[in-house]
Amino acid sequence: MTPDHRSPARYLWWLVTSQRRRVAAGSTLGSLSMVGLMLPPYVLSRAVDEGLAPRHTGALLGWTAVLLAIGVFNAFVGIMRHRTMTRIRMDASLRTVRVVVAHTLRLGAALPREVTAGEVVAIGIGDVAVISQTLTMTGPGLGAVLAYAVVAALLLSVSPLLAAVLLLGVPLLAVLVGPLLGRLQGVEARYREREGGLAARLTDLVGGLRVLNGLGGKEVFADRYRRDARALRAEGYRVGAVTSWVQALGVGLPTLFLAAVTWLAARMAAQGTLTIGELVAVYGYTAALVVPVSFFIEGGYDLARGLVAARRVVRFLELAPDGRGGGAAAVGAGGGPAGRAYRDPPEVPSLLRDPASGVVVTPGSLTALASARPAESAAVVDRLGGFADPAATWGAVRLDEIAPARLRDRVLVADNEADLFAGTLREVISGRRDRDQEAIDRAVEAALAGDIVRGLPDGLDSPVAAQGRDLSGGQRQRLRLVRALLADPEVLLAVEPTSAVDAHTEAAVATRLHAARAGRRTTVVTTTSPLLLDRADTVYYLVGGRVAAAGSHRELLDGQPGYRRLVSRGEDEATGPDGVVPADGRPPPHGSAPAPAPAPAPAPQEAR
Repeated sequence: MTPDHRSPARYLWWLVTSQRRRVAAGSTLGSLSMVGLMLPPYVLSRAVDEGLAPRHTGALLGWTAVLLAIGVFNAFVGIMRHRTMTRIRMDASLRTVRVVVAHTLRLGAALPREVTAGEVVAIGIGDVAVISQTLTMTGPGLGAVLAYAVVAALLLSVSPLLAAVLLLGVPLLAVLVGPLLGRLQGVEARYREREGGLAARLTDLVGGLRVLNGLGGKEVFADRYRRDARALRAEGYRVGAVTSWVQALGVGLPTLFLAAVTWLAARMAAQGTLTIGELVAVYGYTAALVVPVSFFIEGGYDLARGLVAARRVVRFLELAPDGRGGGAAAVGAGGGPAGRAYRDPPEVPSLLRDPASGVVVTPGSLTALASARPAESAAVVDRLGGFADPAATWGAVRLDEIAPARLRDRVLVADNEADLFAGTLREVISGRRDRDQEAIDRAVEAALAGDIVRGLPDGLDSPVAAQGRDLSGGQRQRLRLVRALLADPEVLLAVEPTSAVDAHTEAAVATRLHAARAGRRTTVVTTTSPLLLDRADTVYYLVGGRVAAAGSHRELLDGQPGYRRLVSRGEDEATGPDGVVPADGRPPPHGSAPAPAPAPAPAPQEAR
């Protein structure tokens, strides 16, 4: 069922209508529970006036039995109401989690560009629980309204004056608390924003702790985190101050109202206007009314917080799956904008074109992209994979005109930093589909990952920690390659698939990758490794994000000095006396002064 995320209120209403029967049952049980609280005062008044005052034992025993039966009934209804409302809250929580996870998968590689990890964490941990709590209004909240009406009717039969006080007093309580609920919504929204930002900073800090420690920047980021944490704490104090007032008034105002009505009823009883039984009934009605009135106030409190939480969920669901913005674009069940007409992808292997760079990928070939800036070649992969730039085409069809689900079935972008989820090794490399042992063995052999399988105590059935924390960087990279090869997509776009392995392993992987995919599948890799480039059918040398030259690895070595410098890392035969390659690729004249050696460039960081 597609969520309605046109507004926070509509999203909450969608959660209600998604479980109509259960909500109707909860509302019925909540109403019976609240109204049931008003029956004991009436029975007590009858017991006093008809049994205790005139000393009529039979009537007293009869009304006592009725009171016992009402107590048993209220207990049963209360249990069933609580059970039903718990199911409603759990359904709302799981439904929101499912919607968020599904949209996260639709966003794919666009996710880190559109939203921080802290924002997603804040939604999953805090907002889901707040939203589910808001649905409590559908049970006791509706029952509180009905109980209020029943008490007003009962008091009207006892005293019109008391009924008027009740009818005017309860709305007055709501008016007094209303401004605080509006303020709560504002401070709660600011608190949630800061909480998401702090979670994002913590995620970045933990993820880059090793690098930060090596660069000496750990304390700088830690100071920033502490400063943001203090700001969040201060915002939390403001939320707590407003919340404490709301909750204090939720308990205190109904109690003051109870005292006022009881004092008025006692005066009327002293004057003889009310009987003793009616006095008992009025006290019981107003005392029992404290519960539904408190629910009124707590319901407003929950609704204010729920709208803030729902607004964050709605904002997340408005992100366009193609990563090119999207604002309020509705997302349909098929994974794309609702109501959009898509074209069929090419039925046969076809050329992939990226007009922005000039790269053209021939079906069935192994194509390599080489650039001094890894971010440039990774950007080409993003475009060829349909994650950016709508101008990229597959055959005669633009990638953004193909349904995302159908595109993902045939085109796979394999990032060298892709997540490895916790589970057995077999589950980690198999993904969402079961794979036969023969296919697994072929993929493991092609990625030269047999030593990983043999090194684990239970082989493929050995557990692997989340993100492969119990494996080395090279092992994690080879497992990602195994997973990509096992998926066997028609088009595989791999980002730096061998950057973390040694030269011997890299040479073997390059040979086996070419053999595993040659002739029947299209493969694109980004790399500057001569070992992998030498196995490519076509190499595109990128400068400034555009194709500067194309050909085989050896053709580019002979004809492109810049390419030669890039892949030889200053160790080519064309270096000068100081080991530096001149700008034109030719050694400097004999006797010329050696050029100063350039400062060592920092290791390129993966852009994705």
